[in-house]
Amino acid sequence: MKLTPVMEKFIVHWGEMGTRWGVNRTVAQIHALLYLSPEPLHAEEISETLGVARSNVSTSLKELMSWRLVKVVHVLGDRRDHFESLKDLWEIFNCVVEERKKREIDPTLTLLRACELEASSDKSTPDEIKMRIKNMTEFLETLSDWYAQMQAIPKPTVMKLLKLGSKITRYLNK
Repeated sequence: MKLTPVMEKFIVHWGEMGTRWGVNRTVAQIHALLYLSPEPLHAEEISETLGVARSNVSTSLKELMSWRLVKVVHVLGDRRDHFESLKDLWEIFNCVVEERKKREIDPTLTLLRACELEASSDKSTPDEIKMRIKNMTEFLETLSDWYAQMQAIPKPTVMKLLKLGSKITRYLNK
């Protein structure tokens, strides 16, 4: 695949942003390449286009598939696996948020609930600390519940809500 200067700039920047989000640079660059690509690409094409080792491409593709951002597709007449990225930005956003929730928020909530339960019978833990743990648990539970409710709202309605921004407060202050 031949990259234009604009495509290169986008891919390099996406890789830099990936590192800030805790994602490996190559993983982010491969995602950017597949997002921009009009056709599914096989691993050798990705490797050649980005100048990345084939083994690194394979590892990165597995990571992207675990996030459900990339899927394997087959091309008629070619036995190799080809890969394509989700193109719908809302779908990409939802995959990232859902995976981060599963990997970060859910385990934290499990731990906080256990800490709260253990602290309730622990005389050595100060009440102030117990309250902080309880507050954090409640906050993350509220955030989780809100997320589940937002997932049930149709995309066009959520987009209207997002575009309203702070104007939504006019409806809440009545």
